Amino acid sequence: MNHYLATLAHATRRHFIAGSGVGLGGMALSALSGSSSHADVDVNAIQPLASRQPHFDPKIRQVIYLHLTGSPPNLDCYDYKPELIRRSGEDCPLSFLEGRTFAFTSGVPKLLGTPRTFTQHGESGTWLSDAVPNLHTVADDLCFIHSMTTEQFNHAPAELLVYTGSPRSGRPSLGSWVTYGLGTENQNLPGFVVLISNGVQPNGGANSYGSGFLPSVFQGVQCRSQGNPVLYASDPNGMDRSLRRRSLDALKQLNEIQASQLGHPDTLTRIAQYELAFRMQTAVPEVMDISKETKATQEDYGASPGESSFANNCLLARRLVEQGVRYVQLFDWGWDFHGTGESTALGPGLTSKWAATDKPIAALIRDLKDRGLFDDTLIVCGGEFGRTPFREGRTAKSKILGRDHYPDCFTMWMAGGGVKGGFNYGQTDELGFKITENRVHVHDLQATIMHQLGFDHEQLTYRFQGRDYRLTDVHGQVVHDLLA
Repeated sequence: MNHYLATLAHATRRHFIAGSGVGLGGMALSALSGSSSHADVDVNAIQPLASRQPHFDPKIRQVIYLHLTGSPPNLDCYDYKPELIRRSGEDCPLSFLEGRTFAFTSGVPKLLGTPRTFTQHGESGTWLSDAVPNLHTVADDLCFIHSMTTEQFNHAPAELLVYTGSPRSGRPSLGSWVTYGLGTENQNLPGFVVLISNGVQPNGGANSYGSGFLPSVFQGVQCRSQGNPVLYASDPNGMDRSLRRRSLDALKQLNEIQASQLGHPDTLTRIAQYELAFRMQTAVPEVMDISKETKATQEDYGASPGESSFANNCLLARRLVEQGVRYVQLFDWGWDFHGTGESTALGPGLTSKWAATDKPIAALIRDLKDRGLFDDTLIVCGGEFGRTPFREGRTAKSKILGRDHYPDCFTMWMAGGGVKGGFNYGQTDELGFKITENRVHVHDLQATIMHQLGFDHEQLTYRFQGRDYRLTDVHGQVVHDLLA
């Protein structure tokens, strides 16, 4: 038992003022002298978001990650399978079903060829469906990975694995690892910003952008395009900015005293968070105001100031990285295409969903290129797993087409940030059941992103509960073939 801590636990406010050595008179003397009465507090320790250098020269400065929550049907967007189309309606081969469990399908389902039309685009001749017409225009900027794989087939665990390296809650997210390793270039803005379309949280909840066991200053800060950009950062009623400043200065002194006596890292984090919140009151509303963009830019994205939309968030992502934010995470709900209703059907439902999505994505790529930010920014886009090459079991007798969850193989893409444009990596079999070439695990993708930021993913660690943890857990390899 720590007797010092036990004594403090029973100390009254009067004991504190009398015995701490910094009573009201001491505070006043410190203010007059212009010096801190606790010079032994490590200044660097209370600036956890100070810009830092990675392990080696980075290829990029920032990441914009577009997560399509629920996972888009890759076989109807990016993966052209003529043989699957030819055999559509046949019984699924038993070899692909034996020993397998699916989320909503049992028995022997029917193979499902895509109802979409695929054509080739760009000098690369990349096959894309008619569901993503605006991506056709930037096909030569996209680096497709057709051989992604994961072990998880339910949404929340699969999403947590993508972002935290573990299917269970409690680990730091990718953006938190980035800001832990790099800090931020703009001390008036968070290093890690989260934008959520239509107010619907991701499947993993706040854990998908949380800091886990890292100090909480590294967690994602959710910003909003409606109302106050950041909740609870505004001055309370009746308190102006100067009074808020004096209050924070007093709290800072008290927290520094506690930090010097107890050495608890959360105390230093608290100081940094209060200071960042104060600076953000001016900086965040400015950067979040997309009405300052030209009408032409707003129209290119399909953005409307004041709305909560994926289009607005794509434009905000460009504004944030332009101001030095290291990692911007977008979550867009509504990609779980089971076909249990028209909105999740592979026909009009998919057309409608992409209509609100691929236009701002294409605009983001063009905008970053026009502003000279494309080579410094890595865009990542995808879901948490893939979709089955057969019909979802609950819709077997329906006219509406949909697909079940499928972890074995799926597609994601990247753009900018030193990856190969117009490049298609990895292959699956003719029906889309198994990877046949260049398997890429979720941990491999994480390792590759960290590599582009200048990190050896095996060396960026944090000690917790007696051992060193890292984002990629215990495996993962950089996929150098994807890099320009």
